Amino acid sequence: MLRALAACLLVAGCAAPMPGLSTTTTASGVSEQIPVTVSKPEGPGPFPAVVIMHDCSGLGPRSSGAPGRWQHELVARGYVVVIPDSFTTRGLAGGICTVPLAERRANVSPARRAGDAYAALAYTRSLPYVDGRRVGIMGGSHGGITTLVTMMAPPGDSAGPQRAAFAAAVALYPRCELGAGAYRPVAPLLILIGEKDDWTPAEPCQKLVDAARAAGQPVTITVYPGAHHSFDSPNRVRYVAARVNSNAPGGRGATTGGDPDAWADSIRQVLAFFDHHLNAKAPKPVH
Repeated sequence: MLRALAACLLVAGCAAPMPGLSTTTTASGVSEQIPVTVSKPEGPGPFPAVVIMHDCSGLGPRSSGAPGRWQHELVARGYVVVIPDSFTTRGLAGGICTVPLAERRANVSPARRAGDAYAALAYTRSLPYVDGRRVGIMGGSHGGITTLVTMMAPPGDSAGPQRAAFAAAVALYPRCELGAGAYRPVAPLLILIGEKDDWTPAEPCQKLVDAARAAGQPVTITVYPGAHHSFDSPNRVRYVAARVNSNAPGGRGATTGGDPDAWADSIRQVLAFFDHHLNAKAPKPVH
């Protein structure tokens, strides 16, 4: 989280990130402690908040740094940011981008990480400077599909506890193959993805959004021309053959890298989306 700390210290009026623990429960009923890092604007609040779900690189030394970049933008805008670490306490501090799918699904599947997201939501709502009615969620790649799963309404359920949970969601370059039927989120959802993404292709996401909108669901999408996976990265575009990729011949290899135009527009869209749905009293962005 050193990148996140550095990003926070660049923001005027940002308090240093604070560690914490949230509690989730496994399918077998065992409680797990999930580390979280909290960053907040200065002042007593109450502030709106966003839970950020990290990507397959995790939050350790191999992290993409994307959660820290978004933390910087959101705290500057007046949001508390809570980032749960789904990997470290499960023995995957180095990330899972090259871990075989079977092992990855067993340890940190998007469904399991949805539990982490709701545990982080409960933790966020316990903070005295957060307005618990105004909490959103966002994530990229593995954190993006986790966001989609977290926000998915149970079949036939028009109420339930999730209906009063996250108030808005942003999924960045998620994997959008979620089974049959129109996707129904429990709150408004924005998807941002690159046209040239060869890891989590844009076409399934466009189809998901088209079907959801046809069914009256509050889902929108922007596909960035020429952009690759991880368009919000500060790193150059590169292909890595070892990455696990079900969309590649042989199941390995994916391209990632930043796109300055897509990054700039994604900041604008994400801040506007959360400002609208979380009713933030937002200052102008700091760049």
